[in-house]
Amino acid sequence: MQPTILAVFLELSGTPLSMSAAGLALLVIGLFAAKKGIVQARGIDKVVALTHLCFAIPLAAFGAEHLSGGIPLTMVPSYMPWRVFWLYFVGVALIAASLSIATKIQVRWSGLMVGVMMFLFVAMLHLPGAIRVGGRIPWTVVIRELSFGGGGWVLAGIAMGGNRDRLGKSLIAVGRALIAIAAIAFGVQHFLHPLGLPGVPLQKQMPTWVPAREFIDYLTGAFLIVGGVCFLLRRKTRLAAAYLGAWIVLLVAVIYGPVLIAALGESGSGVKVEALNYFADTLLFGAVILSLARATTAGAS
Repeated sequence: MQPTILAVFLELSGTPLSMSAAGLALLVIGLFAAKKGIVQARGIDKVVALTHLCFAIPLAAFGAEHLSGGIPLTMVPSYMPWRVFWLYFVGVALIAASLSIATKIQVRWSGLMVGVMMFLFVAMLHLPGAIRVGGRIPWTVVIRELSFGGGGWVLAGIAMGGNRDRLGKSLIAVGRALIAIAAIAFGVQHFLHPLGLPGVPLQKQMPTWVPAREFIDYLTGAFLIVGGVCFLLRRKTRLAAAYLGAWIVLLVAVIYGPVLIAALGESGSGVKVEALNYFADTLLFGAVILSLARATTAGAS
């Protein structure tokens, strides 16, 4: 018999429990903060209204992962002093940023700092690792983290006034370019590896119970490439970002959600943490894309 969601949650411990609890807490906080915007929005804009919520939930989960010991000390460069301190500092910073973004309080600072943090991760960890090891996955992680940082800067730019503010306009422009590059690169990978979990193309494969697996990957790849080109050319950006972001969030709900629930019912902490990270990474990528829809006024390109 398959475990119920409540039973699965009650059986969690350690890092999986911390990540799940943090994500659920931010879900409640974010829904309460976004309630007015969701009610007032029409059509696809109801999904766009979830941008800050979808951005905040993964940050909270990642923060809880750091604070609960889910990130090994080896992830901190050996040349850094006070390595344990930095693990906990990053965890606290991510939780604080998630609360700020979910409630839309001082997002100009939290979004800016999330972007800086992600770019530092790339410069200090992921890029050196990709250069040293090579291969598709390390470079995918580099591109993914750059898109996360770009999304943080887009949210900060929006909070600063968007195109009405010089710095805000620049932050959105940088974020748009990074998100566009990620969308195109990920879209191409979907055609080269058409059985992987859709969205952020890493190693994990789509479960066999998903119907038309190759079609879903090809369709997602086409959406990503078209969306990325629209972002680069600044043509129909709002429309492309809204529908592409909504598609990614839908994939998270109908594919990553069941995969996560199944993993949480298995024994062993590692498989649970992996599934939680896949879920959070892809949800955050969807939020990053939706941020471009929020940054573009209705009727603009």
